Amino acid sequence: MHIRIAFLPAAAALASCGMPSTASDGGQAVENAVQLEPGPADDAFVIEDMGTFDEPWAMAFAAGTDMVLLTQKAGTVVGLDTKTGARITVGGVPEVAYGGQGGLGDIAFLPSESSDTLDGRTIYLSYAEPGEGDTRGAAAGRGTLSCETATNCTITGFDVFWRQPKVTGRGHYSHRFAFSPDGEYLFISSGDRQKMDPAQDTSNVIGTVVRLLLDGTPAPGNPLADKDGDPAIWSWGHRNLLGLEFDADGQLWDIEHGPRGGDELNKVEPGQNYGWPVVSNGIHYNGDPIPDHATRPEFTAPAISWDPVIAPGGMLFYSGKLFPSLEGHALVAGLSTQAIIDIAMDGEKPVEAARYEFDNRLRAIEEAPDGAIWVAEDGSGAKLWRLTPKS
Repeated sequence: MHIRIAFLPAAAALASCGMPSTASDGGQAVENAVQLEPGPADDAFVIEDMGTFDEPWAMAFAAGTDMVLLTQKAGTVVGLDTKTGARITVGGVPEVAYGGQGGLGDIAFLPSESSDTLDGRTIYLSYAEPGEGDTRGAAAGRGTLSCETATNCTITGFDVFWRQPKVTGRGHYSHRFAFSPDGEYLFISSGDRQKMDPAQDTSNVIGTVVRLLLDGTPAPGNPLADKDGDPAIWSWGHRNLLGLEFDADGQLWDIEHGPRGGDELNKVEPGQNYGWPVVSNGIHYNGDPIPDHATRPEFTAPAISWDPVIAPGGMLFYSGKLFPSLEGHALVAGLSTQAIIDIAMDGEKPVEAARYEFDNRLRAIEEAPDGAIWVAEDGSGAKLWRLTPKS
């Protein structure tokens, strides 16, 4: 497959959710962007085809193994033994509300559970769960993998420990996981479900980041634990958070879809309100204006906002094992941008350093134990790519 990798200015992007946007739309142009000249593909990566999957949404390597498992949006978990090339099957997946942006979502393994097999390991899944009538909401649960063979497993004892309120619509579930560096807490992103106003109502978890204990109960010491509001909430005023990761210094960041011309990278701090839908550096899809963050300093502004948007899929912070120049950088899978967006985390002012352009939408990105970068395309017949340096 021919893949072009380029360092592109922000103006090459397309809008979040597939809608076009330009700086003249009334949003704020990308902050802290660095525009670099395009570079040829073979100057950056060796790109290896690792197979085809059906609507992959997220992936995770199980600690201590070379096995990667992927969620497929319609409701299946599959995997790959990256040493042998053998496919892995996983049964016992919960029923999902498949349609629109909904279906099976994130997947995660406890970093503390490290062994050379999948058998007996705790697995976390998020997904869109059907409700009564025409309603649905994000849910998260955990179970145990029971494996007849190294590549044939079933999830047993799956327990749902967290749910969004059930509402109509099929968008903005978010439901990304991030374990705290100390291994004590699980953070989950909870999108605004395209309802907007509930993101400012802290009596519910719509439009929030939540912090839980590993069993799914609200963590002690959360900002609203002793106040009016949901005790699980860590921060609120979010829209659609599709990346949620800790950097090497233990700081939590999210990357989220804004409206037209308003995607954001946010430093996620406890008790902070990020302003949606009261403020945004973009505008509504119908062209109606939204006040910029600068007009309401009581809301926490993004570290970077993009117009045109980048349409983020997933995000990781890279360790530098194989690509030392990328150590500590945030790498974002771009959907309509069809690119990996490279963000240099320069203290309090991250900067977009480069874009690596592909020929298809990118949904998920993950770092393998050896430092290789794995990228999954979006949609049916999606390719899984392994990126390594040129020798």
